[in-house]
Amino acid sequence: MEGTQFTIPLWLDLTAVGLGGIQGALFASGFRGERRLDLLGVAIIGTLIGLGGGLIRDLLLGLPPASLQSNWYLVTAVIASLVGMLLAAPLQRLNAVIVGLDALVIGLFGAFGTSKALSLGVPFVPAVMVGACAAVGGGVLRDVLMSLPVSIMHVGSLYAVAALTGCLVLASLHEFGVPIAIAGIVGAAVTTLIRWLAVIFDISLPEQRMIYRRKVATETGMIPIVRR
Repeated sequence: MEGTQFTIPLWLDLTAVGLGGIQGALFASGFRGERRLDLLGVAIIGTLIGLGGGLIRDLLLGLPPASLQSNWYLVTAVIASLVGMLLAAPLQRLNAVIVGLDALVIGLFGAFGTSKALSLGVPFVPAVMVGACAAVGGGVLRDVLMSLPVSIMHVGSLYAVAALTGCLVLASLHEFGVPIAIAGIVGAAVTTLIRWLAVIFDISLPEQRMIYRRKVATETGMIPIVRR
């Protein structure tokens, strides 16, 4: 399978872009007060989420971005963002829908990224990294653009961990000879399920704690002791 580029069906790639656009617009529409966005701002965030994962994936693989090879990517992302705006009010209280879309989007982009990397002969570990970066890349770009704390860097429901796990499962199945399409479906499902359950049950990684740094010799006298 290595050496033959895995081609993501256009309709499936556009489905991921569309779902990302809707989820991004729903997210952006929820801000109130000084952080509230106008229609253009919501559309930009939705489009960024829709296109960000695929763009990062292709750049890491040294490929021409797929989103620049067809008119349909940008059109789909913009239309999906507008749909997300229209759905923002009726879905305002249905957080499960937004969480489900978010989980599905990172699952799809993670699976696409890892599958494409493996088909190009990228080794196991870098292929998993490409998939994970594609999965969380749109969210990172969103947070940076909106001057928010980058979600994958802070305590919260499993996000990057869910993406990494799903991509790892996909790559492992591929190593055992499972067809890449089937491995991709399983990997996307694993990521989606972990992310969804983590949000529902409020599961997160342990918080980093300060560690005391103690002097072990007179030469370390200049090292300050960090205390809580």
